[in-house]
Amino acid sequence: MSAYMYQGYNGATLQTERRIVLVGKTGVGKSAAGNTILGREAFESELSPSSLTSNCQKAKGEVDGVSVAVIDTPGLFDTNFTQEEVLNKIKMCISLSAPGPHAFLVVLQLGRFTQEEKDTVKMIQTTFGEDAANYSMVLFTHGDQLKQQTIEGFISESPELRILIQQCHSRYHVFNNEIKDPKQVSQLMDKIESMVMVNGGGYYTNAMFMRAEAAILKEKDRLLKEMEAEKKKELDELRARYAGGTYRREETQLHVRYEQAARTRAERSNDFTAAPAVAIAAACGAAVGGLIGVAGGPIGMAIGVAAGAAAGAAIGAVTVGLSNKCHVQ
Repeated sequence: MSAYMYQGYNGATLQTERRIVLVGKTGVGKSAAGNTILGREAFESELSPSSLTSNCQKAKGEVDGVSVAVIDTPGLFDTNFTQEEVLNKIKMCISLSAPGPHAFLVVLQLGRFTQEEKDTVKMIQTTFGEDAANYSMVLFTHGDQLKQQTIEGFISESPELRILIQQCHSRYHVFNNEIKDPKQVSQLMDKIESMVMVNGGGYYTNAMFMRAEAAILKEKDRLLKEMEAEKKKELDELRARYAGGTYRREETQLHVRYEQAARTRAERSNDFTAAPAVAIAAACGAAVGGLIGVAGGPIGMAIGVAAGAAAGAAIGAVTVGLSNKCHVQ
């Protein structure tokens, strides 16, 4: 397990929080799945072939007493984004899920399985690192379409779907986004928890996530210093109003609120998110290098550029995946 594993904002929170990244094509129900997990309308969601999520978003909640953070991504691997847009969205996704996600949920809509979706796990590995597959699980949406068929029966009918699930170490779950049965969320969290345990009890991280976390902590400290006068004023007001245990409780809550506010702002704006994406890639070797033929489209070009910065390869060339030094288990 990484020495970096539990450093950062409110260490106890980072240790117990489960960070989940939703990945998939536009219109498969990622935002609706995020809402189902959190039990509230945290993300804008509507049945539509066009994406309502144009930027990475993050929302938090609690499931069965466990703190959960869900990162809803736009269709990172869709072909309608420019190279620059893809790289910037990947940077934001990394920053929002730093110091690293516990699960990549590959969201698929039942009855729809495109070539891009067949290559999703490879794309996740290409973008976030080879070992990211160990932290991946398929999440089927629109489970009501199964009707009387079992999910196992549905999977058995598609050899290519079986391959995708095998790449996720045979981990999958089904959501019916139309019903509000909390059991389906509890069962998903149990599967994620089992995956976390198999992975040594920690989250997935590499040099990019660690670089993002360091930038977040730096910016968070700057913001807290900036807010010191305002915070002191509020503390003085609490002292005038409360005493003893009540004051200490209110004081603790105030510290936590300021820490949380600074962390939230720092995740979205820091040296990592502001830096050129190619420079970030170069900083950890061939960090997002990959097979251009696998990724295709703008994501392929974006990956090719990053790989070129790190390895001196031309765009479109076949480059090596994540270097070993970028992995921290």
